[in-house]
Amino acid sequence: MKNGPLSVVGASVLWGTAGTAGLLVSADPIALAAARLVIGGAALGLLARAGIRRVLTPGLLLAAAAVAAYQLCFFAAVSRTGVAIGSVVAIGSGPAFTGLLSWLLHKERPSARWALGTAAAISGCAALIVGGGAQAGGHAVSGVLFALLGGLLYAFYAVTAARAIGGGAPSNAVMGLMFGGAAVVMLPILLWSGAGWLAEPRGLLAALYLGLGCTALSYLLYGRGLRTTPVATAATLALAEPAVAALLGLVVLGERLPPISVAGLVMLAISLVAVAVPERRLESQL
Repeated sequence: MKNGPLSVVGASVLWGTAGTAGLLVSADPIALAAARLVIGGAALGLLARAGIRRVLTPGLLLAAAAVAAYQLCFFAAVSRTGVAIGSVVAIGSGPAFTGLLSWLLHKERPSARWALGTAAAISGCAALIVGGGAQAGGHAVSGVLFALLGGLLYAFYAVTAARAIGGGAPSNAVMGLMFGGAAVVMLPILLWSGAGWLAEPRGLLAALYLGLGCTALSYLLYGRGLRTTPVATAATLALAEPAVAALLGLVVLGERLPPISVAGLVMLAISLVAVAVPERRLESQL
């Protein structure tokens, strides 16, 4: 039981490095997202192999399309708002969307503790948006909208995967189907958007890191975490991603956050404690 939350946090740390890695190369966000999914999805599909056939369902195929769309939204958001703001809004909105989808689709009503923690996460996101709006300029609104749409798409495929894994499907096969399917969708987009930047050593290394590290390895960890961690709790634990992204944005890319944005990050940390820790304690008592 203890390894589940740790696996989710490990995945989240890897996700948090994606925005910075993407901005270190001169590639179009669409091409970057496509390359990440083609490489990572192919790796996950090869690891799952024949197991994919056993978990093939319309729901997981739809989730595969959501995976592809999420990547496009994420890189479009960070290119408009910066790594810290785009990542925080996309992932900070994830717990709210995850809880709502679990309730609407599967009648899993969130707890009051979860609701309070999610409210703290939303407040933290709001503070980051207010603090970063002046820096993002005219692209702030569109970037935030892309990030929110990404949060909804993330919640959908997370809930769908958790439902399948909770029903007994192997987590590696579920992730292989979703991300292998997303790779098939994104391959024509990669070819259309241009892959010449992959011929440069820096671009190729970034794509390999995004595909193998931030996608294949991270979602193997995430799938393992979903075996024992409720999906709403996993979505809250994923708030480690924007914290890592914000830190890298400040240290590596030289981004600057005003005090209100720093307060937003603190609020996100509070939500992590309020939701994840009590739920793990509750599980240990059952």
